[in-house]
Amino acid sequence: MKFIFILFFLLSSLLNAKIQLVKKENTDSNTTLLVIAGIHGNEPGGYFAASILITNYTITSKNLWIVPNLNSQSIIKNRRGIHGDMNRKFSHVKKGDKDKEIIDEIKETILSPKVSLVLNLHDGHGFYRKENQGSIFNPNAWGQTCVIDQCDLKIEQPFGNLNDIAMEIKNSVNKKLLKQHHSFDVKNTNTKYDDEAMQLSLTYFCVTNKKPSFAIETSKNLGNLSQKVFYQLLAIEEYMNIMGIKYERDFELNEKEIAKILNNHGSLGINSNILLNLTDIKKSLSYIPIKSKSNEFKFSHPLGNIKKIEGRYSVFIGNKQVTQLKPQYFNLTNDCQNKLDFVIDGKKVSLLNTSDFYVTADFKVIKSEKQRVNIIGYQPKGHIDESDVTISLGNLNKNYSIDKQHKTYRVEFYKKEEFCSMLMVHFK
Repeated sequence: MKFIFILFFLLSSLLNAKIQLVKKENTDSNTTLLVIAGIHGNEPGGYFAASILITNYTITSKNLWIVPNLNSQSIIKNRRGIHGDMNRKFSHVKKGDKDKEIIDEIKETILSPKVSLVLNLHDGHGFYRKENQGSIFNPNAWGQTCVIDQCDLKIEQPFGNLNDIAMEIKNSVNKKLLKQHHSFDVKNTNTKYDDEAMQLSLTYFCVTNKKPSFAIETSKNLGNLSQKVFYQLLAIEEYMNIMGIKYERDFELNEKEIAKILNNHGSLGINSNILLNLTDIKKSLSYIPIKSKSNEFKFSHPLGNIKKIEGRYSVFIGNKQVTQLKPQYFNLTNDCQNKLDFVIDGKKVSLLNTSDFYVTADFKVIKSEKQRVNIIGYQPKGHIDESDVTISLGNLNKNYSIDKQHKTYRVEFYKKEEFCSMLMVHFK
């Protein structure tokens, strides 16, 4: 089974991580762009763009740091903030505030001497226009803007001319619009004098600490998520160009290619003995063999997350619930075979114990005295161990398939009453 990337992100069952910081670094320079997304959980254009930066971009010169999901629990809920507006807590955050640890850690990251410029990614209402042109196109809108808190920072660093940089970004982006009314502009909130709410924000914390900072706001009124991500990435690339950060990506930057990437949800590994492909998975799977507590979840997607709801594990990619797992609790054993013997389409092969394998006609698991086999969806009478049984697609109940196409099924291995591992069989 092929995925876009091989980097795995560990999510402990206790969900005790504060922030996820991914660093793509080179030794040629300390110049570093810090991209922060997901401060508002209902603004997916920003955090899905950040996830693509992690999975589909290679940085070949200078440095890119990415926090794709700053407010991860609000992302799951698809809400601006479940503990209030996180972007209004950077001037002061109360000791008992549930966002405090995240705020403190991201502040420390921002203030790192290596960080040269900060981007905060958002989706905003409407389309910003300097003159009122209706309820969607007006000066109070935030969408399709490069937001700055002031025109300049009095610093020796090369990126203190905030207005000039924002104007350059605006002009570059506007040459590549999908539709003419998607045009970008610069929105200067003149925060110190005119905007008390923005005085509490992440970007204003940056500039008051002499860190050049901008917000990219794509419009919530764009036609789809792919368009929002397109403009976010377009703007981010222009910032990298200004900073001299060289990069490569493994796709063409257009709406169609972005849609393909967004539809790939990657994989979920559970306790190192289960690997689920999340891209074509059913909305609900039953009897997943896991431990009653202290399970280890690893996602290949940066926005992967787990939330236990009423005894079931809901699996999220960003704000999208892609499946729900109903657990069946087992003790796990390490005393299992690392390689397992099969006959697949008449040929004998050995497979690792969490492999995926592909079958044209049929397969069977060669019997082992050490482990018993349970093929989920095969329902013979009187079979405790389903090894040495030849299985074709027609022998399997499609209600037990993993995927929506009813072609992928689970092959589980047990040692007595303890769970060993799960393989996936794909029928072509």
